Amino acid sequence: MALEPEVIFLVDLLAIFAIYVIVNLSLNMEFGYTGIPNFGKVLAVGAGAFVAASIPGRIFANIAGIEGDYITENLVIVSQINLWLVDNVGIGFAVFFLTLGVAGIVGGGLGLVTSYPAIRLRGDYLAITLLAFGESIRIIGNNFTPLVGGTLGVQVPDPLSFLPNELRFPIATIGLVSIAAAVYLYSEKMMRSPLGRMMKAIRDNEIVAASLGKDTAKIRIKVIIVSAGLAAIGGALYAFYVGGTIAFAYDRASWTFWPFLMILIGGLANNKGVLVGTLIFVVLRKVIIYFKDSFEGYVPFDVVWLDFLLLGGILLAVLLYRPQGIFPQKPTHTVSNGIAWYRKWF
Repeated sequence: MALEPEVIFLVDLLAIFAIYVIVNLSLNMEFGYTGIPNFGKVLAVGAGAFVAASIPGRIFANIAGIEGDYITENLVIVSQINLWLVDNVGIGFAVFFLTLGVAGIVGGGLGLVTSYPAIRLRGDYLAITLLAFGESIRIIGNNFTPLVGGTLGVQVPDPLSFLPNELRFPIATIGLVSIAAAVYLYSEKMMRSPLGRMMKAIRDNEIVAASLGKDTAKIRIKVIIVSAGLAAIGGALYAFYVGGTIAFAYDRASWTFWPFLMILIGGLANNKGVLVGTLIFVVLRKVIIYFKDSFEGYVPFDVVWLDFLLLGGILLAVLLYRPQGIFPQKPTHTVSNGIAWYRKWF
């Protein structure tokens, strides 16, 4: 039985919301709590998606004995893999979680590479440098065909192919929301630990934090690595959800500027604000995209630009009239075992 259009709309909305929550929480760690203007967020997100597009399909094909060039014969091979996964559910989930782990490691590795400019640069110089890093992922994806098929892209195997079509997206959405909830709890615990207070101290006055004996460079590096790993996991989940990856889909507007807009709407250094800002943005954009054809002939420009113009206007309104966001930063209480948690991991 096919799902109602309203149900499909809601399921897709929640799935995109969950993915952006993961990416935005990682950005909030960097920018909201530590003051690192990471305008290259798309680098980690795209890297995670490229891992999902290049690794699990080849693993499945090798295990199942499916021959052929994975890029040039991608549609045929992935179709055969999805049929094979119907009878090999356990292997499908094992490779899926392995892929998320690899995506997190790759993202963390790229975070380590991009963290070195963050040691020496500040403000606009750091933002522009990280922006340049972010542009590299799309260029590599478009021009290095063996990675994700170049400008044609590739399909991604579906670990949920054993489910009926009407259940595939609802079950995937439940999984995405669960992972987003786990990332939210992790972020909340981190921010309520002594580490979270140190991050805010570095953001507010790095010189004072360093004068008190804190290794600010080490903390900045670790924050970038952790947030990049989380963003890469979000990118891999998005690739699995949509069932394919193409390089030009990972542009700075969708995976850098929109996340900044969401956390600015909700409120910096406030994870609850991230949830609210992300929900408002995703709902508004989905509604605009769904109904914008109705405005054809009523606006003096192509309606394809309607969501960009309206959401850009919202950003300007927020910056002018409520720059602190809907939920401004508030004092947080340290968790009871926060000191032990901080000493264990940092």
